[in-house]
Amino acid sequence: MSAVISEEAKMRDEIVSVGKSLFDRGLTPGSSGNISVRMTDGRLLMTPTNACLGELDPERISLFSAEGVHIGGDKPTKEAFLHKCMYCGGSGRNAVVHLHSTYSVAASILENVDEKDVLPPLTAYYVMRVGTLPLVPYFPPGDENLATAVGAAASNHHAVLMANHGPVVAGKSLRDAQYATEELEETAKLFLLLQNHRIRPLTSEQKAAVANR
Repeated sequence: MSAVISEEAKMRDEIVSVGKSLFDRGLTPGSSGNISVRMTDGRLLMTPTNACLGELDPERISLFSAEGVHIGGDKPTKEAFLHKCMYCGGSGRNAVVHLHSTYSVAASILENVDEKDVLPPLTAYYVMRVGTLPLVPYFPPGDENLATAVGAAASNHHAVLMANHGPVVAGKSLRDAQYATEELEETAKLFLLLQNHRIRPLTSEQKAAVANR
C-alpha cells in the first residue's frame, strides 16, 4: 500500500512541476491545457477543470479509478475524454499532455497542410519525439465527434493535432510526453518562420534512418 501512496504523491508533484514549467514559458496561457498520468495500478491523475497549470495544488488534482470513474480531487478537466482516447490508442502510454500552445495552434489553422502529417521533418529530434502528426478536423469543445476522431487517429499515432485547437500527445512517462509536446511546438514555430522560404527538410531516407535508430 505504501508503494501505491508513494507513487501517487510523486506523480502529483511531478504534474505540478511540469505544469508550472509549461505555464512559466508561455506554452499554455490562462487556464488552458491539461495533463494526466496513468499509474501502475491503472488509476489516472488529471488536472482539474478551469485550473491554471502554473498554479496547481497537488492535493486537488483529479483522481480516476482504473475503470475511468472520478473518485477524488476536484472536478476533472472537461477535456478528460481526449486523454482517455490517447490511452486507449496503444500500449506503453502512461501520460498525456494537451496544450493550446501558440505555434502548434497556428499550424492547425493553416490551409493546405497535409492532414496525414501536418509538419515536415525539419529536424531529427522532431522525427524521434513526434514522428508523424495527423490533423483531426475541427469540432466544437465537448462534441462527441471529436472524441471519435481523436480516438481513430490515436490508434496509430501518439501525437495528434486538432484543427483550430491544439496538440494532444501521449508518452511513456510524463517527461516523455512533455518533451515531445515541446518539440512539436518548436517545429511548428520553425515551420511558420520558414513560410515563403524554400526549405530542405529531411529526406525520406534520412527520416527512416532516424526513426529506425
